[in-house]
Amino acid sequence: MAMQAGSGQPLAEINVTPLVDVMLVLLIIFMVTAPMLNNAGVEVDLPKADAPPLDTTEAQLVLGIDAELNFYLNENEVPWDELPTKLRAIAEANPDQPVFVKADGEVPYREVARLLGAAKQAGMPRVGLVFEPGSPEEP
Repeated sequence: MAMQAGSGQPLAEINVTPLVDVMLVLLIIFMVTAPMLNNAGVEVDLPKADAPPLDTTEAQLVLGIDAELNFYLNENEVPWDELPTKLRAIAEANPDQPVFVKADGEVPYREVARLLGAAKQAGMPRVGLVFEPGSPEEP
């Protein structure tokens, strides 16, 4: 039991030095490992909340997929086999062409991801998602 010098009363203070040492070691570990985390995912330009409306004077390219898994380039139906070739030709002609992906709510996510991957592999760096404004429906 720790005693104060001369008073005979026990010392009831917690020694915080080991606690501070442990916290500093943990801080250093987190600082070193945080940049190493892999944040994999599809790269998209996310819209800002206070962004102005889109400039509609620029030609827009819309990739669509409906509930029957039919693919569309703007409003023209395109078979999946021809879609990557057409996207590559568009990307070569205009590399900064923004692409908007519009999918039916019933389409499985893997099909939407496949469409996003096709646009990315074609060389289109600017991909956005189209959605209806309002609150999401509950399942």
